[in-house]
Amino acid sequence: MMKNSRLFLAALACLWLTAVNADESDASDPRVTMRTIEPARDVGYTVGDILTRTVILEVKQPYELLPTSLPIAGNQKKRQNQEQGIEVSKVTVEKSTGAGTNVYKLELSYQVFTNKVVARPAALPPEFIKFGGKGENFRVRIPSWSFRISPLSVFGAVDVEKDMSGFRGPLLMDDSQHRRWLKVLLGILTVSGLGLLYILGAYAWLPRMGRPFAHACRDLKKLPRDDAGIKLAVSRVHQAFNASAGTGIFEASSFMLRKPGFAPVADDIVRFFNLSRSVFFEPNVTHSIDGDVMTWLQQFCRRCRDCERGLK
Repeated sequence: MMKNSRLFLAALACLWLTAVNADESDASDPRVTMRTIEPARDVGYTVGDILTRTVILEVKQPYELLPTSLPIAGNQKKRQNQEQGIEVSKVTVEKSTGAGTNVYKLELSYQVFTNKVVARPAALPPEFIKFGGKGENFRVRIPSWSFRISPLSVFGAVDVEKDMSGFRGPLLMDDSQHRRWLKVLLGILTVSGLGLLYILGAYAWLPRMGRPFAHACRDLKKLPRDDAGIKLAVSRVHQAFNASAGTGIFEASSFMLRKPGFAPVADDIVRFFNLSRSVFFEPNVTHSIDGDVMTWLQQFCRRCRDCERGLK
């Protein structure tokens, strides 16, 4: 009984080796050189995923690839007359010529159409490609490629530490849209910052920022708030009016003729010249300025600075 069992196992082993050698003979034809580029990973695929493998075949001339031997898109691959849940999705061929050879680059795409409750092994099936020339045809075998199909959801308890395969690789999320939004928001922030700098800045960092009233604003902040400081402040603003107009200015109307861009503060300019007359020449003149005069002068000078920068 034991002897018969051993003979039976030996016979099965011989048959298996014969089948393997038959397949390998198709793949080792001296007229063809084959190189395959497989997908980057062999685990973690789920239903709907597409796997693409690249096969480069270099065949001696005058042999050429027979298009009828290529896999047909839409065909499901079977093994032992059972569907594997893997379908040919797309087939593309690029041909080029070398030194006495024809080079074919095949892009074979397969889509997974099956799902299990646990991870299970699968394989892209072998393909047989035929070549013809010199009145004869022969074929080569593109070997299969093994991978694993993962379930869409976890079944039962999973120990994460034991499930970290070294071949899995990091599962990266697509952050391209977030990066685009980040760049847009950074652009808006930069423009807003420059706008605030242009409106509130006191130094000549940008064009039209270092003009007379901008300098006057900085100087007014350093003056005391007593009567002597008010006189210095009024005199300093006068200097800004003269520098802006390019000539001596003694009344509001003459300045407005030269600088119509200051129209938004025309009433305040009239109040300033009344204040100047009251401070230096006619103490009884009403300037209609309520509250602290120094504070009003600083605010008035800042509004003039905005006008000279073109900010309405």
